[in-house]
Amino acid sequence: MELRKRSFGLAVGVVFGLAMLVGTWLLLLRGAPGGVISSASGLFYGYTYSFGGSFIGFIWGFIYGFVGGVLVAWFNDFFAKMIYKKKA
Repeated sequence: MELRKRSFGLAVGVVFGLAMLVGTWLLLLRGAPGGVISSASGLFYGYTYSFGGSFIGFIWGFIYGFVGGVLVAWFNDFFAKMIYKKKA
């Protein structure tokens, strides 16, 4: 069974994006210093540990998740075809 690459990429991208968005919001609402999550600004251009920066984190999380999801689906299909070849 083949994975649909775009669908899987969208699903993983939304999960990663929401993790950045909701994770930042929860830490901000709890009043946490956010030392660990603010280090994501080195990876995500424009991300800051703030409510506005969380939307930029969502965008970057979505992009990274989408690309990663498409690659995982592609590798899954590639290796599944290699391992489970149909016998003629």
